[in-house]
Amino acid sequence: MSLCIATGVAVLSLATSSFTLSWTHSVERIEWWERWEATEAGLRPVEARIQGSGAGMELPPDAWREADGWHYIPRLPPQREVRLAASGMAAGGWRLCAAGECHELGAEAGEGLRLWQADDCG
Repeated sequence: MSLCIATGVAVLSLATSSFTLSWTHSVERIEWWERWEATEAGLRPVEARIQGSGAGMELPPDAWREADGWHYIPRLPPQREVRLAASGMAAGGWRLCAAGECHELGAEAGEGLRLWQADDCG
């Protein structure tokens, strides 16, 4: 299976079972980071980190503080697909890293990002 990434008209296929997503919150200008796994049941977030809380960024009650920010384990079941929308207010889009490579995606306002897994991303 491959991780399929669609942004605009382009589709990117990555052979990976895990990846990270990071972005800057549009209002608070705080970095948000998530680690995801591609499982048989779908894409599943397994770890998250934010630098602080703010508008729309409430920390879960079981979050713990480390030197690089607040960490927590997302309580979200595996997803068949993940859709992200760009408001154009954030400083850039998303940074997706997998298998030692990072990709800057969805920096334009209105340009969304769709993630899913498949044998063929076409």
